[in-house]
Amino acid sequence: MLKLPRLPDRTPVRLTITLDAPLNADLKNYASLYEATYGERESVAELIPFMLRAFLDGDRVFARARKDGLGEGDDPAAPQRRRRRKPAGEGDAADPETPSQEATP
Repeated sequence: MLKLPRLPDRTPVRLTITLDAPLNADLKNYASLYEATYGERESVAELIPFMLRAFLDGDRVFARARKDGLGEGDDPAAPQRRRRRKPAGEGDAADPETPSQEATP
């Protein structure tokens, strides 16, 4: 086996988003600060993927979720549905995992 693993899929995906005016202004200001700092002009569109990567890499909860088995095919942006816990004794006949409140003779 080669030391270098198989390269990941690098097919770019186009994503269209709508920003509010204050966020757009902040992103333009960030691009200006980037240029002042590094002496290279980059468009907001060029910076955003790297900003998002830095954000995701710095999110400890997201990193833990990935480590704990958030699969490649899972959509981390999809809302997670959690089952509400019912107070003890409130079973649901439609839910076989929850004990029912039936009286036993």
